[in-house]
Order: sequence, then C-alpha cells, then structure tokens
Amino acid sequence: MPSHASARRLVLMAVVAVTGPLLLSGCGDDGGDGGDAKAAAAAARQITDAQGRKVKVPTAPKRVVTLSESTTDTALALGLEPVGTTAGRGQSGPSTYLADKASKAQVVATVAEADMEKVAALRPDLILVDASVGAQKTIGKLQEIAPTVFTSKQNENWKTAFTATADALNKKPEAGKWLKDFDSRVADVKGRLGGNEGKSVSVIRWQDGAPSVVGKGDGVVGATLKALGMDRPKDQQGASVGHSEPVSLEKLDTIDGDWMFFGTLGTEAEGEKAYAEAEKVTNFGRLKAERDKHVVVVQGSAWNSAGGPLSAQIILDDIKEALAK
Repeated sequence: MPSHASARRLVLMAVVAVTGPLLLSGCGDDGGDGGDAKAAAAAARQITDAQGRKVKVPTAPKRVVTLSESTTDTALALGLEPVGTTAGRGQSGPSTYLADKASKAQVVATVAEADMEKVAALRPDLILVDASVGAQKTIGKLQEIAPTVFTSKQNENWKTAFTATADALNKKPEAGKWLKDFDSRVADVKGRLGGNEGKSVSVIRWQDGAPSVVGKGDGVVGATLKALGMDRPKDQQGASVGHSEPVSLEKLDTIDGDWMFFGTLGTEAEGEKAYAEAEKVTNFGRLKAERDKHVVVVQGSAWNSAGGPLSAQIILDDIKEALAK
C-alpha cells in the first residue's frame, strides 16, 4: 500500500497531466486579454505632437481626458464628450460655455494642475494637454497612465491647435470641414459690418474691481477680429505676455475703443453685474465706448477661455449681433 506522501505525489502528477495541455493551449489563444491587447496595438496610429514627440494613439479613442479648455472645446465640437476634463478658469466645473455639452465629464484638473489619481481612475485611452495649463509639466507621469498628446504651444494660432487636437482624435477631416464652414460665416459677417468695418474693438475682463485685457495675438478673439478687419486699441496689439494683462485704473483710458466687449470669467449675468460695478468707477463714463453705448456684455467664459472652435463661434455670433447689419 503506498504511503500518504506517495499518494499525494500521484495526485499532483495527474493534475499536471490534465491541466498542462490546457495551460499551453491557453497561451496561444488570441481571444483572451492578450488578444485584446494585440487588437488595441494593431488599432493604434503614431502621430507627432507639438513637442515633437512620437506618440502612439488609439485609432478610435473612446475614453478621452482633456486637461485644458481648448482640448475640451475641440473634442466637444467634434462630437466626442470627454470622460474627464478641466475646470474652467475661476470655476469649479467646466467653462460655463461648455458645461451643457460636458455634463457627464468628471473634473480631474484645474488650469494649475491635474489630479493624477483621478485621471488614472478614469482608465483613459488618450490624454490631451496643451501649453495653457500646468499639466503640461507632468506629461511624463500622464504618459504612464495613457498615451498623452501635447497639442499646442503657448500663443499658438487657434486653428493650428484645433487641427492638431483633431488629428490626435483621428478627426482631422471633420475639423477641416468645420473650419471651412467657419471661414464662410466670418466672410458673411464681414460683409455685413457696414459702417463698423475697421472700427477699433477693446476686449476686457472685469475682475476684482479692475479691468484686464484679453484676446490678444492669434487666439480665438484676436484672430477672429483680425479676420473681420477690425482694429484693436494700441495697448491690445501684438502677442499677449500671458492669458490676460491687468490694467490699473489710472490707465483706464488705454482700454477704450469704438466698441468694447466686456465680461467676466463666467456667465453673461455675471458680466452684467460686473458692468454695473465698472460704471461706478471714476472715469469709466468718459470712455468713448461707454459714452456711445457701445459696451457689449458677453458670456465671458467663451471670450476669456484659452479657446477653441465652440468659443470662436460664440465670439463671432456676439460680434454679428452687435456690429453687423
């Protein structure tokens, strides 16, 4: 009669004999997780981002995290709602002009930084970031979570940034069509400006009792006004040294123009409240735009964001309503 030790060895040998072939056959089965990984790799495509990095991205990304206002704007314009996004400037949720379209997106970042744990928890298959936010400094860590694309540099032309972001999403043809339609709408508005053609336009954000200049350079505001043939006040020409440039109340006259588009970081209602405060400031009533009743209160989140196609459309619509015939 075999000992207990000998019996146990016989049982183990039998288990190995039965399961061994199954395990070996499983190693060659492409239908499991290994097969999914291979399929994902096969579906990837390589692009070169704005930092010159070669990045392999999914051909059809499904779980995208957008860590800037611009990349969020672009994704939404192209029909893709991110699973994760950034809070708008000075806001706890997405920029108010994007809030309805991004209602299901979880806020995982601010313009200052991204919350790595929250980003990772969303299991993204693609992360988009640009130079307008602090998350650009942590691309290495983000890349460990999912393929990460740096879409645009500081003061990049917004159409270039839009196209690069669309490329990362594999929606470049759709972006091209959007831009073609937008340029047609710009031409239509330009043809309707009449006596306002070539007038100077000031763009101001009012915050903490004082103005800041926004919309310089080739962002959505500056580029759209330029395409319409509008002029800018002397101190609003050239590229911006930052997202906005504060102006002291002693130099209030430098923000004047034939027209002024006025807002905050939030809604039009918040802009109206800020405008009521500005009207009480000494010398604001002496501004030509104020005297002529040419101050237009706008949804500031669109005008003051880092910008994208959706904000560009809102800006064009606001200009059309105020200046076009």
